[in-house]
Amino acid sequence: MTKFWLIRHALVEENARAMLYGVMDVELCPHTLEAQAPHYALLAKALPRNATWYVTPLSRTRRTAETIMRHGYGEVPYGVEPGLIEQNLGSWQGLPHAQLPALLETPAHPFWPVSGDERPPGGESFAEMIDRVGDAMEALAAKHPDQDVVIVSHGGAIRAAVAHALGITADNALHLSVQNISLTRMERLPEGWRVVCVNTMLA
Repeated sequence: MTKFWLIRHALVEENARAMLYGVMDVELCPHTLEAQAPHYALLAKALPRNATWYVTPLSRTRRTAETIMRHGYGEVPYGVEPGLIEQNLGSWQGLPHAQLPALLETPAHPFWPVSGDERPPGGESFAEMIDRVGDAMEALAAKHPDQDVVIVSHGGAIRAAVAHALGITADNALHLSVQNISLTRMERLPEGWRVVCVNTMLA
């Protein structure tokens, strides 16, 4: 089987949190990075050695991975997997959160800016994202049989990966909580996917 260790990137900076940033390349919060140093050390200790690492094309995942490495894991090479990038919110990206409700065709999800099936103009729905992320996870499992794979990704992408594994709908998947620098573990066996844990915060 292939064992996946998925980590959501660190908290982004304050101005970015005030808007819909989706696949925009925003900066991390420097104060939080410093304050959470002990947590990065715990992640570095918990993650398997000799693992294959991946980040997404956005710098916030790369910087998070490098921070874990600096706090005890050691520097290792990493690949870039575009299929695990955050949901593309299209023309809504960059808007303040308060402006979005007037643009929606269907009511927002309680735990996500849009419902699972609504497609932002020029973007993708969360349901479409589940298909994209699922394809990427299957490809990585086929590429790395009997290996550990560490992926630093995004909250939406990790929810989508779990949705793919469990075969649940987009709106159901959006009820999952995936906090910054939390750990989600999944395994791809010949029989199918198994979810070991979701949103684990090491302490």
